[in-house]
Amino acid sequence: MEFIARMVDQDMPANQGEDLTASSDGSDMTGLAIRKLSLFSYRNYTHLRMEAEGLKQDSNIVVITGHNGAGKTNILEAISMLTPGRGLRSCKTRDLDQVNAFGPWAVSCSLDSQYGPVELGTGRDPEGERRIVRINGATAKGQSALSEYISAVWLTPQMDRLFLDSSGARRRFLDRLIYGFDAAHAGRLSAYEKAMRERAKLLKQGVKDDIWLKALESQMVERGIAVAAARRDMTERLDIACARSDGPFPGAKVTVSGSVEDDLARLPAVEVEDKFAAALRAGRQQDADNGGAGHGPHRSDLDVMHLEKNMPAHLCSTGEQKALLIAIVLAHAKLQAAERGVPPLLLLDEVAAHLDQKKRSALFETIESLGSQTWLTGTEPNVFDELKGKAQFFHVENGKVKKQAA
Repeated sequence: MEFIARMVDQDMPANQGEDLTASSDGSDMTGLAIRKLSLFSYRNYTHLRMEAEGLKQDSNIVVITGHNGAGKTNILEAISMLTPGRGLRSCKTRDLDQVNAFGPWAVSCSLDSQYGPVELGTGRDPEGERRIVRINGATAKGQSALSEYISAVWLTPQMDRLFLDSSGARRRFLDRLIYGFDAAHAGRLSAYEKAMRERAKLLKQGVKDDIWLKALESQMVERGIAVAAARRDMTERLDIACARSDGPFPGAKVTVSGSVEDDLARLPAVEVEDKFAAALRAGRQQDADNGGAGHGPHRSDLDVMHLEKNMPAHLCSTGEQKALLIAIVLAHAKLQAAERGVPPLLLLDEVAAHLDQKKRSALFETIESLGSQTWLTGTEPNVFDELKGKAQFFHVENGKVKKQAA
């Protein structure tokens, strides 16, 4: 604990690892932006420090290029670990440790937030899988505290199959969008899942203590309805923002489906609570046999339609699905900028290379106009030619990062 806290809180000496400082004109940064990022024993990085001092709202873009496997995505993943959850790869905490490292991984950053400068840090507890979070040097109670200061949304090549994958992947994507508006959502979701796991464990063990089970089910009902309500609220607002096409990106119809969400749409909340609780009680034997719970927001799904074609996203072409996904992310960023005054960090891994010139230009124009600090990766530097003079460029090779001329 003491070791990981020290690595998270303190700056890494400049004579160790890479020290990459962007040119500064003395201007203050605006919005949500990372000024300094430090990695220790993380994936293929033993020691890395990147600085982005002086980035302004109209040039708040970081481009990282390099060959496949060089470590570009690892940097974006490290940033994603400064938000609640398992990051953009959904990995176990221990899997992020550098092979043969002498200590557990740690990531920290100096962040300009809507509350002013803040120091954020996280890393693996040396004693196990638990993740330690520190804010301005103080240990936070949990990961959800990070949502108060930082919000990030990402797109990766693996997410190209989001509309074809399991509903769980789409739920996680939707919950990530909610974090930018409701910091407490992560805590409610975690509490719901914990109560569900404890209930499932009791049922599997054959425990039939009605008082004990009822207490856990009450927690599931209370937290679960709050989770479902947040998802409904998010999709309703996102649906409005996605209704109109954004240049070459299509308009989308966005909804959430699920037993609890559907009930909230037509019944008073108190009736939904009673119905949810009754379903959990009635399903105890079946849940004991099958594990988990047969009813609840952990079974909900995000539904997306291509408006122009009036076609479900999973039936659209691969290119159309990618365009829909980008459209949703951009609409969410615009919505957050309008409602909170601060857009989220955008982490776009190998996104631009697979777009045609028209869509690529539209993407760059949108992120420039948003003022969102955007981190882009790609194998081919020429893909980002339009951003020359507008972004900071870095190149990754063999786990080393070098700043390039813009």
